[in-house]
Amino acid sequence: MIGQLNGVLIGKNPPQVLVDCHGVGYEVDVPMSTFYHLPAVGEKVTLLTHFVVREDAQILYGFGTTEERTAFRQLIKISGVGPRTALGVLSGMSVAELSQAITLQEAGRLVKIPGIGKKTAERLLLELKGKMGADIGVSSPHAGSDHALDILQALVALGYSDKEAALALRALPPTVGVSEGIKLALKALAK
Repeated sequence: MIGQLNGVLIGKNPPQVLVDCHGVGYEVDVPMSTFYHLPAVGEKVTLLTHFVVREDAQILYGFGTTEERTAFRQLIKISGVGPRTALGVLSGMSVAELSQAITLQEAGRLVKIPGIGKKTAERLLLELKGKMGADIGVSSPHAGSDHALDILQALVALGYSDKEAALALRALPPTVGVSEGIKLALKALAK
């Protein structure tokens, strides 16, 4: 319903901000990753939003990037994970770190976030595998490389797990091409 707010930031009280949009002040809950990148009070701000209507409340959540909002929406689709928990996850780690944790199936990284227990972390990894992770971007030494994602997807298509493929990808030189990268990764995986 409300997809974006453009206005003047008139208040900051973590995790909530107040944005004045032409005389209407919107209270918006934001993850700490967004909060740290907000301008000073009195300056213009743009937030992508997600509007949640519950029986007892109507809450607006705001995000600095499309990736954060997409990750938030993926998280709240999981049974037992509400908006507050999703906000906690995004406050505890960046989208790239969450993506890497999902790709490598590292529950230990998620358990470190307040409010996330072992069962919830395992459910997150299970439910988000294939939905986040590789398609949002694997945080590896070569994540910026044009060919890293293509190589990763090829290895997964050949039957390797996301974790195996990501580990093999880390061993590749940064300037490797797709076909050469796949060959080198397959050699590394064969060992």
